[in-house]
Amino acid sequence: MYLALFTVLACLWTCHCLVEKDEEQAQDHCGLLKQYLEASTVSVELTKRGFHRDLINTVELGPDTLGDVRVLLVHRWPSGVYVDPYQLAFMSDQRDWQILFDSTIDLEMPAHKTSGFLTYIYPSYTGPTPTILKVTIPVHGRYHEPSSVGEMFTSVYIDHPELLLRTEKCAQLNLLEPHTVVDAPCTVNNSSTCSWVRVHQQQELGPLSFQLPVGDGSAVVYICGGTLLATMICCAALSKYMWKHQII
Repeated sequence: MYLALFTVLACLWTCHCLVEKDEEQAQDHCGLLKQYLEASTVSVELTKRGFHRDLINTVELGPDTLGDVRVLLVHRWPSGVYVDPYQLAFMSDQRDWQILFDSTIDLEMPAHKTSGFLTYIYPSYTGPTPTILKVTIPVHGRYHEPSSVGEMFTSVYIDHPELLLRTEKCAQLNLLEPHTVVDAPCTVNNSSTCSWVRVHQQQELGPLSFQLPVGDGSAVVYICGGTLLATMICCAALSKYMWKHQII
């Protein structure tokens, strides 16, 4: 009887020690994740000119190596631009990141007839989390409605992305306050939702902007009238030629 009681107490003590050890490890991983959150930044820049640009995202993570921390960039795009999913699929072997769209992208729709959209960018890497990650996204400007006041250009503004981090080894997300916990797809497959922690930028960053050419709305009547007149003249000349040479 005493042997059985001693065995039960020993098992309970072992379980208690294992639980305490797991809690300590979880707190250690949450502490490392919090260091990442406080030290990580994301910066963006636009390159190239005209309607076709590259948006370069540079993510700088903390100096400590957490091992399995996952990174997610959330871009909220305005209606004035689009990201071509067919182009990205063609470039799949040339890029080390994956993208998830929140809606279908119509490539032909002008800016004033469409709305903004959301993308989730998942950098791909194996082994320990890199200190610096770069993601270059091809961005294309949409055609805009002609200006009614004679302006030749319109401005498009692109907000900085949200940088989200997570690790499965930190389940006690309440230890990460005051950082905000948000829900987002776990992977690009969008099969489940996970809790991610948002990195707060140390300073507020304004949106990036660039200009796109637009048509002159005040010239629409003249352009349409000239186009109609040229079409009628060409049709009359072609009809005369066919009648003269008896072309049926």
